[in-house]
Amino acid sequence: MDSQAVFDALETVCRNNISLLCGASDLPYGAVAERLVTCMREIQEHGRALEPVVASFTAVYHHYDFDEETPGNGYRTLVKVLLSCLLHIIHKGRYITGNYNGAFFRADHNTCEMEAYCSALCQLRALLHLAQRLLNDNEYGQLYAQHDVELSRRFVQEYSSMHKACFYGRCLGFQFSPTLRPFLQTVVISMVSYGETYGKQQSGLGMAALSLLTSGKYVIDPELRGAEFERITQNLDMQFWKSFWNLTESGFITGFNRISSNPVQVNLTLTLPPVPLRLPLASDPRLSATVSPPIAHSGPGPVHMRLISCELRQGQDSEELQAFSRTDPPPISVSHLPWVQKQPRSPWLLIHFHGGGFVAQTSKSHENYLRSWSKELNVPVLSVDYSLSPEAPFPRALEECFYAYCWALNNCHLLGSTAERVCLAGDSAGGNLCITVSMKAIASGIRVPDGIMAAYPATLLTTDASPSRLLTLIDPLLPLGVLAKCINAYAGIGVDSRTLQPAVESSSLSSLSRDTAMLLSDLTYGASNWIQSFLDPMRPSGGARPQSQRQNEARRAFTLSAAPNSDGHLDYPEGFAPLRSECLAFVHQTSCPIIRNPFVSPLLAPNNLLRGLPPVHIVASALDALLDDSVMFAKKLRAMGQPVSLTVVEDLPHGFLSLYQLAKDTEVAAEICVAQLREIFEKPTHGLRKRQKLEETFQSTNPSG
Repeated sequence: MDSQAVFDALETVCRNNISLLCGASDLPYGAVAERLVTCMREIQEHGRALEPVVASFTAVYHHYDFDEETPGNGYRTLVKVLLSCLLHIIHKGRYITGNYNGAFFRADHNTCEMEAYCSALCQLRALLHLAQRLLNDNEYGQLYAQHDVELSRRFVQEYSSMHKACFYGRCLGFQFSPTLRPFLQTVVISMVSYGETYGKQQSGLGMAALSLLTSGKYVIDPELRGAEFERITQNLDMQFWKSFWNLTESGFITGFNRISSNPVQVNLTLTLPPVPLRLPLASDPRLSATVSPPIAHSGPGPVHMRLISCELRQGQDSEELQAFSRTDPPPISVSHLPWVQKQPRSPWLLIHFHGGGFVAQTSKSHENYLRSWSKELNVPVLSVDYSLSPEAPFPRALEECFYAYCWALNNCHLLGSTAERVCLAGDSAGGNLCITVSMKAIASGIRVPDGIMAAYPATLLTTDASPSRLLTLIDPLLPLGVLAKCINAYAGIGVDSRTLQPAVESSSLSSLSRDTAMLLSDLTYGASNWIQSFLDPMRPSGGARPQSQRQNEARRAFTLSAAPNSDGHLDYPEGFAPLRSECLAFVHQTSCPIIRNPFVSPLLAPNNLLRGLPPVHIVASALDALLDDSVMFAKKLRAMGQPVSLTVVEDLPHGFLSLYQLAKDTEVAAEICVAQLREIFEKPTHGLRKRQKLEETFQSTNPSG
């Protein structure tokens, strides 16, 4: 994308719109035209100021890439997002000049659209200014301000006060693939509707019904939707996010996922009792190491897992494995499936750790792509349902994942595998656990997996500033307020068991009677607002003020409080000020020493803990706020001489694996992950025969292991 051509086109569009609206006295719409002229002049000013800034980034941002073949870092991303915003403005501006006199031209609607993008452009200009500070203050080639505590503090402060609602209304998802924007709109509307009912004593059915009707006003009033989403993402507690994200595990959604995903012959949920394990040492399999069961915080406890296999293999129907099986789904039995031909054990085994910010979801949420992986790779998949924060903070999840990995090595014959090659795979938080489990294997002296495939992994669990992390000010799926809550929950910061509320549980029709009165009352209120919005489009839904009024108030609020260095905000160029939010976020900066534990933030691990890692294949997204995590971790491993690859996909958000069935772009990204897994499995292992022989010796001399 030629940035110079984009800025030239923007200048032309602004001039054409201003000339059209100011040069003809017979044009209709009066006050609306004045608003549009004001908006176009602001956009023109932003464009002229940003042109040299973008040129300064494009001149140097290639120095921050992983290599020449892998263009990708936060500086590139910010420029890409800005140019995407400008292209939307150019497209809308051309439409206005070409259709302003048309009989069906909606002047107010198009003016609101342009005002929304003008606000977004203003905020992006502020982000580019923050990125300039990072570029100037960081060491050459470094993307994180790990040693500049003050800059990271101010980054958090900017997030807390900057206006973000414009990115969640009319401009929602403009930076992502067009095919994903309807999905993002659905997610945001669902979240704000759920947030409106959250905390009310409703049954699952009552909350769903109320959310359905209250969602109408957020469909037809994007400004209200943006303001409400900003409020939710900034200040609702962790329990809200846990309960909302866990909606993906409701019976209806998981049932739909199973219908739409690849059928498998084995889908077993397993529970491992907390007993010590003995594993051969990698250096000398005649000796063994003892692995204790998870004990952190709550003492010894079971570990839960899910076994998925597209084909029934030897060992998967054994009585020994059935003894570990839970009741849902029912245990596999060949007698119940007489038409199924049992296959020999696979030489491969895939062990998976799911994402969810360490606080939500289970293997059930990720079952759709795990089924696909099992079929495409023809491999058994063992996904670990580790305990979640804040109820079970670090290191409980790591202990459980490491224990499950060790158990799988000892019992691969039950899982339908000979484990000649074992691969760890995970996304986001799961990618972090893949790396840290491998680090524990190195530290324990036991067999290390043959490879890691980490999708958009979290390798630095801090709120340190980086150019890609500036995206948390605009990202609907990973806002900084939510990211900080997840990090602090995993670190056990600010967790008080007395304040934890149980997640909202699904309930049957019989539970509806207890909240019928409240439900009918709220349904009436929600439906009334929705219907009134249809009858009177100019009436702000839910009592919201018009967008232009809110923007002016936000500008005035900043002007009154933004004297240089007097309020703690970063300095901005003279005459420019970003919009400020009407509701401040309370983000706790991650300063606890636990956050910098190398088994929490592997990017900070010393070389001796990372040396010996298997080949690490990272698949990141250019529009992910955690992109710089991946780039810097890959650079660190390469500098140590460790085998590592980095692939950066375009136009997709964090969490694209869970969206792989929604769009062609996400399907392609998921195929890249499969290709990396296949490379790990098919690559010949040096000394494999020797290792197998030594392990056989260990088994014969330690039959009880």
